[in-house]
Amino acid sequence: MSKSEQGRRFAGLRPAVLALLALAFAAGASPSNKWRMQFSGHAKVDGEIELSFTPKGGTATSVVVAVPKGTGENAAARLTRDTVKKTFGKEVYNVETDDGEDVLVKKRGSTPDFELVVVRNTADGLRLSLDRE
Repeated sequence: MSKSEQGRRFAGLRPAVLALLALAFAAGASPSNKWRMQFSGHAKVDGEIELSFTPKGGTATSVVVAVPKGTGENAAARLTRDTVKKTFGKEVYNVETDDGEDVLVKKRGSTPDFELVVVRNTADGLRLSLDRE
């Protein structure tokens, strides 16, 4: 079997492997009351960013952000902010942009601390890092 045939054969497994890695990471990580998402670069292709929000003792919620080709870090931060707000409403998290290219997500009221994981990022050229605050 050629390398290109092997690559095509295992390409379908990639999303499942990435999801399992994210779950394994989340199992060993500690939740926080506030997270910072830092964007840099720009999307060279149309893609998606999938985030997983898991409240302590709760079930994960997937948030998928559509990222058009050419989207820069500031626009990606705004898209992510708006998508997270739309997904959870105003009662669960306070979501805002900071310095243009960062998104801050903080729990509201009695919402438990939560884990945030990047499950996948298919917007090549756009980088995303997460920091507990």
